[in-house]
Amino acid sequence: MSVIDVETGGTGATVPPARWRAPDTLLENLQLIGDGVVAMAGFAVAAIRIRRGDELELVVDTGLPEEIGSSIPVQLMLDELALAEDWGLLQFVPHGVGDTTSGGWVVPSGVVASDEPDAWHPMDMLVAPLYDAQGVLRGTLAIDEPLDGRLPDLERRRVLEKFAVLAARAVLASVERESLAEQVAMADTVKAIVRTTSAQLSLSGLLQASEQTLLDGFAAQRLWIKTVADDDQSPSEYLPGDLSLALPPDIVRFAESSAAYCWRHQVVMKIGPQYPVPPKMDEHHFHQVVGLLRSISMSSLVFVPLGAGPECMGSLVLMRADPSREWTDVECAALLDIGHDLGRAALNARTFDREHALVAELQALDSYKSQLIATVSHELKSPLTTVAGHLEMLESGTITIEEEARASLAAIGRASQRMTRVIEDLLLLRKVGEAHKPLRLDPVDLGELVRDAVALTALAAAEKGLKVQVELRGPRVVALGEPEELDKVVHNLVSNAVKYSPAGGWVQISAEAGESRAVLTVRDEGIGISPEDQEHLFTEFFRSTNPVAVALPGTGLGLAIVRRIVERHGGWIDVESAPGVGSTFRVSLPAPADVNAS
Repeated sequence: MSVIDVETGGTGATVPPARWRAPDTLLENLQLIGDGVVAMAGFAVAAIRIRRGDELELVVDTGLPEEIGSSIPVQLMLDELALAEDWGLLQFVPHGVGDTTSGGWVVPSGVVASDEPDAWHPMDMLVAPLYDAQGVLRGTLAIDEPLDGRLPDLERRRVLEKFAVLAARAVLASVERESLAEQVAMADTVKAIVRTTSAQLSLSGLLQASEQTLLDGFAAQRLWIKTVADDDQSPSEYLPGDLSLALPPDIVRFAESSAAYCWRHQVVMKIGPQYPVPPKMDEHHFHQVVGLLRSISMSSLVFVPLGAGPECMGSLVLMRADPSREWTDVECAALLDIGHDLGRAALNARTFDREHALVAELQALDSYKSQLIATVSHELKSPLTTVAGHLEMLESGTITIEEEARASLAAIGRASQRMTRVIEDLLLLRKVGEAHKPLRLDPVDLGELVRDAVALTALAAAEKGLKVQVELRGPRVVALGEPEELDKVVHNLVSNAVKYSPAGGWVQISAEAGESRAVLTVRDEGIGISPEDQEHLFTEFFRSTNPVAVALPGTGLGLAIVRRIVERHGGWIDVESAPGVGSTFRVSLPAPADVNAS
């Protein structure tokens, strides 16, 4: 009896649920070969196994057909063949060679071995290993229980070799057929991916649409897709379900460098406890990934680069839970093709996103231009009409009284000042909006700017009977920036507080020094600002919807200029306000090192 192909109650073979079923015609052919061995070679048992991964699965057994579907390790067979006597296509391992009981193989009870020199021993093994053109073991034809109880002579060996040739052809045909079927299935998956990705213009839609097709096509249970960042876009990451766990930073960095390496060499990485450590991966990272797989009940993963041309666009990771399901060469080749398709789709999606953002920017710019023209036209038309009207009256002689003439000239002066303010605000808005223009940073005493702003608005405050309080917390409150621009910030906030405060009210201005910041706060008890208006308060040309505020003169540029100046100085501005309660504006600006702290 064969050491490997025990047809009784041996414990060395396992009987898992069958993972593979050969086509009926193939099984019929293999069964005919087994029956031929029994009928023509004088043996009671013929067993044929086909390799499935690292195991040999029993597909034909003329002795105990109920054992069909059981598997034995390929390595166990190779170890036994290493001890065999070479009989040409047949390999014979006589009993007593090697440790035949280590795998659980025992002599069936009730069987008595003969002492004759040419007698067949129950633990003898006669097998024809079936190799492909590359010398890889693809299956076996095992023969057992000669009817005459004798070792086969030369004539019977020649008959057995003929059946071995037929078995080899049939087994190799089945392997090739299965490989072709797998390639067709993978090709269909690739086509499905291409169809899915080509229909997606957004990167997020691309990742979401690809998920189920990839999982179904490759019998995977988990997926992770990550694209690398480029000059003007952030990286995209797709971690569905419970995979949205925090990955260790060094694993993320390793994934980025590995993606570039795999794309450059056009390879994929298979990672799992059943695989060796891949190239360019150290033991630490390998065990980290294996531990991560274990924590989410996964057994292995395949790491696939995404790219287009020479550029690596990111990586795709597919994970499986079944430790017996390996990533085949056909699957890896198909995934590499999909990496090209997804890479091109990601590049197209990124280009589309850029174009979409550019279109949105151009539309916003066009809207801004239209708003600018309309606002400037409105702001200049009114004072120009005033100037033209009074000039016409003066030139026509309609005004003859000196006091009326002086009133007309005063009106012309006010209109000219209004136009001057509009033009100055527009020029300043343009200046502070030039991001590429470098700042001239100097220490600026906010206390002096506050005192100057209070002095400039003193007349307007006195006319309304306002009480203006100034509090400087510290001997000097110093910010870092351009004096002219910071002066504009302080003056705009103080003048707005005076302008929108009711008669008899108060305005509080404070400046406070911190370790690395200088904070300016301006409070008033004016008309206040609604929550809806606060959302647009710092937008160019925005005017409040409050009728009281609309009645007061202004261009709607002051706070927009303040925000731009503050932000380009590396600071921030916020507002707390409510209608009828008043407003508090707070500005924080960087301070020179060690100045305010001292």
